Amino acid sequence: MLEIDIPGYRFLRLRHLVMDYNGTLAQNGTLLAGVTPRLEQLAESLRLHVVTADTFGQAKANLATLPCEVVILPAENQAQGKLAYVESLGRDQVAAIGNGRNDRLMLAAAALGIAVVQEEGAATETLSAADVVMSDIRSALDMLLFPKRLIATLRS
Repeated sequence: MLEIDIPGYRFLRLRHLVMDYNGTLAQNGTLLAGVTPRLEQLAESLRLHVVTADTFGQAKANLATLPCEVVILPAENQAQGKLAYVESLGRDQVAAIGNGRNDRLMLAAAALGIAVVQEEGAATETLSAADVVMSDIRSALDMLLFPKRLIATLRS
């Protein structure tokens, strides 16, 4: 569990990290550099989940050695599928990271929503739904590894 007290904002008691794959953890189906060691470290305090449509069909293979659950969603109603997944875990215990329009509902529902803007870009609705917007996935994961950064960003 990861507990973070953000003055003037909220107290977070996180048990799960739910992430999108393509555009968030990967580009063109390939895991981005620097993601693996960060996920391995975060797995010491959070249960990791990757919820994806798996556009390139490589998510399960590329994540096979990592301590995370991979859920492949059907092409239809992905936003609702990701939202339902977050709700099944208990939204007040979830941090979520994504970039696409189909991530907006899960970011809004999670106790902590983080949007990333990388090579694939990010949907404006998703940016608006997030608590924090980061320039890349490594920085987003580092916010959880080094919670004082998150506190500095969100405190009143």
